[in-house]
Amino acid sequence: MATTSRTPRDETQRRDVNINLRAPAPVRELIDRAARLVGKSRSEFMLESARRHAEDVLLDQRFFMLDEQRYAALLDVLSAPAKPAAELKKLLARKSPWEQ
Repeated sequence: MATTSRTPRDETQRRDVNINLRAPAPVRELIDRAARLVGKSRSEFMLESARRHAEDVLLDQRFFMLDEQRYAALLDVLSAPAKPAAELKKLLARKSPWEQ
């Protein structure tokens, strides 16, 4: 009987928790087709896609690449007092529906 040696996964690759979700059949079929095209299992495809999207969402919240000039302009805008828009002034000047 042949044995194969398995290398242990490093800690970032070890899968020790479950993520369960339900999806409509057409969505599962779409995911399966895409996973097959890139040679991955459904789980690998979904986990990689979800991880990548999560990283993008988090990075969008805190990472800006600006040159010095644009960074200075951003700081100026953030430091300036807010100016109410004309539409907001008009809305606030109107009576509420329950006051009419």
